[in-house]
Amino acid sequence: MSLRIEGLEVGYGRSVVLRDVSLSVPSGSVVALLGANGAGKTTLLRAASGMLPIRRGRVTLSGRDMSGQPVEAFAQHGMSHIPEGRSIFPRLSVRENLSLFGPSSGGSRAIELATSAFPWLAQRLEAVAGTLSGGQQQMLALARCYVRQPDVVLVDEVSLGLAPKVVDEIFVFLEKLVADGCSLLLVEQYVHRALRLANYVYILKKGEIAFAGEPFELDADDVFNEYIGA
Repeated sequence: MSLRIEGLEVGYGRSVVLRDVSLSVPSGSVVALLGANGAGKTTLLRAASGMLPIRRGRVTLSGRDMSGQPVEAFAQHGMSHIPEGRSIFPRLSVRENLSLFGPSSGGSRAIELATSAFPWLAQRLEAVAGTLSGGQQQMLALARCYVRQPDVVLVDEVSLGLAPKVVDEIFVFLEKLVADGCSLLLVEQYVHRALRLANYVYILKKGEIAFAGEPFELDADDVFNEYIGA
């Protein structure tokens, strides 16, 4: 499934955060979205998944116009959004977190899918999610996404603040999503790792697209300078 954003304008109150932003995530591809802090990356992902209203432009999933639709409609049509931070229910068990987001056929399928992605979950199913380490909570959030079997996944800084070993596991998981045929729109602090995974890259600067192309078109200095807003 493909995602297309055309002429997007989004803001908060009187301020405009995104101006005439257009990008495309072709079916089965990985698109890295880079930019300095405050460039509008998180706002773009939130607007693209129905979490924020858009002022102008449109968002389409494989040609279906989703503009103005609620978050639930995006999920029903195959999109999953993994926001920055640990988006879990901390007072519920690991099993309950997974079952809530699993297939309607029942919780056992959700557990099967989750433990295939992160085998350690099998030993922590009855643990209260809030007692897990930060890295484990993030992997649980990723597993919750996986049990939905999405077609398009928006990923917002999932490695932020995590140990290198956990980051390695997360990137293995992202590679698994791609191998399963998912399309990814990836916001990631580890720029070079994101570019190694990506088929295409966009750089967002002050709410506008500053670059669109393939990773090989950027050298290390270009990426660094745009990423820090130099």
